[in-house]
Amino acid sequence: MDAAKRVLMAEGYAGLSTRAVATEAGTQMSQIRYHFGSKKGMVLALFEYMNDALIARQAETFHRTDLSVSQKWARACDYLEEDLASGYVRVLQELMAVGWSNPAVGDAVRRAIAQWQGLILELVRDVERQTGSLGPFRAEEIATLIGAAFIGSESLILLGFDDAQHPMRAALRRVGDLIALAETQQED
Repeated sequence: MDAAKRVLMAEGYAGLSTRAVATEAGTQMSQIRYHFGSKKGMVLALFEYMNDALIARQAETFHRTDLSVSQKWARACDYLEEDLASGYVRVLQELMAVGWSNPAVGDAVRRAIAQWQGLILELVRDVERQTGSLGPFRAEEIATLIGAAFIGSESLILLGFDDAQHPMRAALRRVGDLIALAETQQED
C-alpha cells in the first residue's frame, strides 16, 4: 500500500502501474497482481485503506462531547493539512477524476464521500438539536456545503493555487471563528 501511494503521489493515476508499484515495493509484479488483480483493484484497495483511517479519525473527533463545534471545526482544518501531507487528498482527487468515466471507481469514491458526509450530517444534526434551529437551512444542506467547501479547497490547493490567490485555508478557519462567535452568543 505504501509503495502504491508513493507511485501515485509521484506519477498520478496515469503513471501508476502494477509494474511501477512492484519496482517501488521491491517485489515481483506477480505478487501485486495476485493480491490486487489489476491497477484498478490496487488503487481501490489503497483508497479504502486510506479512507478507513480517515473516517475512524473523523468519527473519534466528531463524537467527542468534550469539544465544542468550533473546536471540532478547527480539528477538521488541521486534518486537511494532515490529509494533504499524507497523500490522501491526492488519491481522492485522482480517483474522483477517474470515477467520472469508470463506474466502479466512481461508486467507491461516492461511498467514501458518503461516509464522511454522514459524519458531518450527524454533527450538524447535533447542533440543530442543541440550538433548535439552523435558520433557513436543512441539516443535509449545511452538511453538503461543508463537504463541498473542503473538497473544493482541496482541488484548488492541489492545482497549485496559493493562499494569496485563493485563501482557502484561511477562509475555512474563519468559518470556525464564526462558529465560535455563535457559540459565545448562545451562551450569553
